[in-house]
Amino acid sequence: MSEPNNPGAPRQLKSFEVGDFRYEIVRPLVVHPDYDTLLLATREPLQKGPVKLIVLKPVVMDFGREARHRALEEVSLSKALRHPNIATVYGYVVQDELPYIVMEHLRGCFLLTLMDAAWLVRRKLSPDFAAYVASEVAEALDYAHRCEDEDGRPLKLVHRAVGPMRIRLGEKGRVKLTNFGAAYSELLGRLPTRRGLLRGDPAYIAPEILRGFVSPDSRQRDPLTPRKLDGRADIFSLGLVLLEMLLSHYPLDPPDSLWEDIEERLPSEVRTEHSTLLPLETLANRVLHFGPDEVSHATRELPEALRKIVARALRPEPAERYASADDLRYDLRDFLHSRPGGPFGAKEAEAEMSDILKEASDLRKLAAHPDVEQGVLPSPPDLLKSRASGELT
Repeated sequence: MSEPNNPGAPRQLKSFEVGDFRYEIVRPLVVHPDYDTLLLATREPLQKGPVKLIVLKPVVMDFGREARHRALEEVSLSKALRHPNIATVYGYVVQDELPYIVMEHLRGCFLLTLMDAAWLVRRKLSPDFAAYVASEVAEALDYAHRCEDEDGRPLKLVHRAVGPMRIRLGEKGRVKLTNFGAAYSELLGRLPTRRGLLRGDPAYIAPEILRGFVSPDSRQRDPLTPRKLDGRADIFSLGLVLLEMLLSHYPLDPPDSLWEDIEERLPSEVRTEHSTLLPLETLANRVLHFGPDEVSHATRELPEALRKIVARALRPEPAERYASADDLRYDLRDFLHSRPGGPFGAKEAEAEMSDILKEASDLRKLAAHPDVEQGVLPSPPDLLKSRASGELT
């Protein structure tokens, strides 16, 4: 069985042995030019032990040595990131000279898949659900921002790619932040980002990362990595994700108006790690012009408490945002505990997610709809069989 034409995917679905484990690729999970390729696989100990579902992420670079270094960096960072709301990285393996990150698989779907499913059945995620997911991600970010290395040195980690395809939703209302491969940190021995390469997801990027080209700091080595970059950049990204959940559409698309200075804002030599639906210059200008007035207009029909939360998270200047992801989490939890129908938590989130996916799965049996994440709508026969037999953990 052949894979789609994507450089990050193996040419054939296959099995291989590395170290103490045998890996067998079940099917593609994500094969899309805008996102990292992800493959659903099983990992079975060569000695006696349970078979486990995992995710393999190919690390594709122009140079093989750099790919291995990036894979090692992501694994090294993961050693400091042990939190129930952060997807576990088990390590990495190399097959046919291509490194693969080996990651935890949480049964469920990515947030983007759920938002697409809701759109498909003409539903909106409830404000409570949106606040719940954002609060869980904020808890993960607060932990990551405060992490230290094995010697107690602050990593000063910034995820830089918080978006709906890096937020995993699972059973029992679990929420996990995934993919720290684009993270900025002060991990010793870190391979510097190549000049002009925009790491992370430009659709959810914080304006301070882009302003390096507008008003660069003379001491700034890379215009796309501000000297004072910190966790507040992730707070902006999460604020955009929260607003997208609340509005049921991407907040910056379409804008009320287009701006005329696109070419002046971002030089043509700047490029992204992955392709984007909109030109980078267009995305950059929409972010740089998305100020308090635009946020106020976009949130005009939302509950007042959420309007205030979103407005503070999306302030253009980092100093005016939440000082920490924990402060954001606190306000979101306060909102959830003060709802007229009673507190909204994991149980309610699981019920809402399951209801949307069931309705969308039923519709998918009758109508075609392209998916970024494969095998969710409806559930794939291979996983249904495995779940019934209890073969996989």
